[in-house]
Amino acid sequence: MDNELQLAADELIVSKTDLQGTITYCNRVFMRITGYSAADVLGRPHTVIRHPGMPRGVFRHMWETIEQGNEYCGFVKNRTSGNDAYWCFSVVTPDYDSKGRRRGYFAVQRRARREAIASITPIYDQMLAVERRCPKAEAPAASLRWLRDHLAEQDTEYEPFIIMLQRGETI
Repeated sequence: MDNELQLAADELIVSKTDLQGTITYCNRVFMRITGYSAADVLGRPHTVIRHPGMPRGVFRHMWETIEQGNEYCGFVKNRTSGNDAYWCFSVVTPDYDSKGRRRGYFAVQRRARREAIASITPIYDQMLAVERRCPKAEAPAASLRWLRDHLAEQDTEYEPFIIMLQRGETI
């Protein structure tokens, strides 16, 4: 079983990737929390810290959002080099060069509220259950479809729901 680490209230994890999700920068907080040095992660896919308890459908939604040039907000459970876990409220933003061409993405992660994690965990667990019932290639789309349907029943969408949870609001 994972031990769970928690960011301090004033800590920010910052990482940067190219368009394919390969890490091109990480700050000291990233290195301290994950247990990886810059040399360990630079040039590797950001999925190196992906926790197996995270639904692939959440990442499908993230990629759809940022590839359209929009900012993504969400709760992410990550994994350290020692297989410990940590939850973050993550904001991923497209990064543009001086000519306006997208060249990669910035991720800034801060501590997620414990109550928000308690609210999102059963939703993510249900998404994982959907993924386990599907062929691997279809799993991300199926769990994302389940998430969108679930949130539509509550008359909301993912980002407003996530921001509401992080602020401590309820539906």
